Amino acid sequence: MKIILITLVTLITFSLSAQTKETYIYSIKGNDTLSMDVFTPKNIKKTDSLPVLLWMHGGGFSGSHRAYPDDTNLVKYAAEKQNYIGVSIDYRLLRKNKTTGFGCDCTKDEKMETFKQAAIDYLDAAKFLVERAQMLQIDPTKIIAGGSSAGAEGILNAVYMKDYFVTDKNAYNSVSFAGVFSCAGAVVDARYITKENAVPTVLYHGTEDRLVPFANASHHYCDPKKAGYMMLDGSEVIANQLEEFDTAYSFNIVKGGGHEIARIPFEDLERVFHFFKQTMLNKEVIQTKIIRTK
Repeated sequence: MKIILITLVTLITFSLSAQTKETYIYSIKGNDTLSMDVFTPKNIKKTDSLPVLLWMHGGGFSGSHRAYPDDTNLVKYAAEKQNYIGVSIDYRLLRKNKTTGFGCDCTKDEKMETFKQAAIDYLDAAKFLVERAQMLQIDPTKIIAGGSSAGAEGILNAVYMKDYFVTDKNAYNSVSFAGVFSCAGAVVDARYITKENAVPTVLYHGTEDRLVPFANASHHYCDPKKAGYMMLDGSEVIANQLEEFDTAYSFNIVKGGGHEIARIPFEDLERVFHFFKQTMLNKEVIQTKIIRTK
């Protein structure tokens, strides 16, 4: 069944509480010790094998951390309210303390290397979970890749551009993703989204985002003469690709919204997880566009 729905709504807010947490080191790369916080429902049974939300925080590849309150509250919510394993990860902040930041003075080559290494860190975190699936009581076939802003770029490139960024094609054979949850993200080239790798995807994006383009535009809207000029495919292009392949998606458009739409949509989380129940677990094909005003 394929359902196409277009609705007009307004934004609201939300809050919540606690459960069990373990912290693991999933990789050490140079001076970077990369950790993940794993939240597990308190009522989990020994025979349970649960779906996973694997979350990558934002921060322009230069700041923030896995335990930032919003990111922690999201993965706690996944564990407590949705009976998921909720995981929030660190990754290498390759633009930290760089004078050129991640804008138009940061070269295209540096940007591409940052995207590549973020995708690899994310894949390494997923591989760590898959290799410990029994111990952590996860279902490795039901991992939702989630992230906001820089984290959304990281996870989208990991899921949809693995063949482009990863040299060793066998390194992540055990890793697969069953869904995507992206807040203000983009991929380097949406043509790498194929019928074979397309998965149910939730997208949030503001039409006036001047950092990560809503459609096809240059990163940070850099002028072509700038060192950091490079084109990216934002949520609109991604949704169009998914529609072409009859893949489920929920595209949340905020008219007039800027990069603040990268924030985690706590007010919508029940609906987001219901979408994944319908599409990831029940295999329904639902294509929804929700248009909001800022």
